[in-house]
Amino acid sequence: MATKVLISLGLAVLGLVILTTWRSARNEALAEAAFPPEGRILDVGGISVHAVVMGDGPDVVLIHGSSGNTRDMTFALAPILAKSYRVIVFDRPGLGYSESFNPDGETIIEQADILQRAAAQLGAEKPIVAGQSYGGSVSLAWAVTRPENISALVLIAPAAIPWETPLDGFNRLASTTAGNLLALPLISSFVPEWYVTQALDKVFAPQTAPEGYAEHFGPGLTIRRGSMHANAKQRANLLDEITRLQPRYSEISVPTEIIHGTADDTVGLEWHSERLIEQIPGAELIELPGVGHMPQVVAAPEVAAAIDRAAQRAGLR
Repeated sequence: MATKVLISLGLAVLGLVILTTWRSARNEALAEAAFPPEGRILDVGGISVHAVVMGDGPDVVLIHGSSGNTRDMTFALAPILAKSYRVIVFDRPGLGYSESFNPDGETIIEQADILQRAAAQLGAEKPIVAGQSYGGSVSLAWAVTRPENISALVLIAPAAIPWETPLDGFNRLASTTAGNLLALPLISSFVPEWYVTQALDKVFAPQTAPEGYAEHFGPGLTIRRGSMHANAKQRANLLDEITRLQPRYSEISVPTEIIHGTADDTVGLEWHSERLIEQIPGAELIELPGVGHMPQVVAAPEVAAAIDRAAQRAGLR
């Protein structure tokens, strides 16, 4: 009897594994079919990097935040900027359609390096670099480690100062091999896209995601197994990386604009940006009253104005 129970249990587990694997692959294929690459895939030293290019003028590189992709920037901000600039929007490594290349999670310095090389491949040797949240961390790494390849720096709600709160449980699990093998397939298989769409409002709080944002952004791209695992590993490593990078902020010499919402509960204004302006020579801070963590979407004209100021200070306008 015990043997029969074990066999039945084993068959049930095997069936669940097969079903989960099939549903994961199907859902990911459907997401990629519905939200294909917006731009071109570059080969940067053997690593695939997805880039969207639009407009003419001085070069501006836009770098999205955690769990994002190019579509976060192309929804509102990039079209505004494209009237006056050549805008280059990248998927960060492991997210969207850019390839992951570090099994331990790409560091912000590694990401800055490959995105800078991708920008140079497109002819942008010394662009304005603008990044939001985690993308702000990558932008800071770019400014510190590649100062000859940047004209100005724009930081949008940047994660910049070492923090004290622990990594959330989901990303702790998702960053591990066990979580990648056991938990993430269940999420990509059985969590409906509407649930992820609803969760966007938490990211935008106290605002809500604008009409049409979810349909443009493609939530299904975010819950692909590879994307969740790559994002979680990067998040798990970020605190140590920021702790090591922070002492070098004083080396940043390019014009720097920081823009941050006063109601941001994800990356707090007082903890991050209000301290950061004291550490980057000549940095300017614009506070957006009542705005949460997504200024590049809900306050895109104000972010574009910050990029204009940075361009003027750099002598590009």
